[in-house]
Amino acid sequence: MKWFPVLFVLSSVALGQRPVSRSVYVFPMAAGLDQYLASQITQDHVMQVVADPKLADTVLTDRLGEAFEQSLAKLHPRDEDPDDSEAPHHSFRSSGTKGTVFLVDAKSREVIWSDYEKPARTVSGKSLNRRAERLAKKLQAMAGK
Repeated sequence: MKWFPVLFVLSSVALGQRPVSRSVYVFPMAAGLDQYLASQITQDHVMQVVADPKLADTVLTDRLGEAFEQSLAKLHPRDEDPDDSEAPHHSFRSSGTKGTVFLVDAKSREVIWSDYEKPARTVSGKSLNRRAERLAKKLQAMAGK
């Protein structure tokens, strides 16, 4: 049993796949999907959800772009990242959902996984919970758990 994690990593490398992170920070998402997703990922033991983004190996977000890149640069600075302490602060709270969720490596900024689902016409706790359940199952399948 001690060799299972090593074999998993080696098999992932041999197949050209990157092993999935064990810790994830969920950025705020449109309509509060982040709360439902964090709950479902925790409940299904897909990954360890962390409250401190500096401790996360990966992050989940529903938006990519300059504001997202600036936040990652503050959390996990690289040598080539400019010092943007004078840059304006951007909020991550999306005003509307576009339907795509991205799993991003916190250090390399590489998108490891993404999924699209057409957003429901009306946003309710029930629809958000169903969407979070589907996303967590897809993440779990991708992780091979």
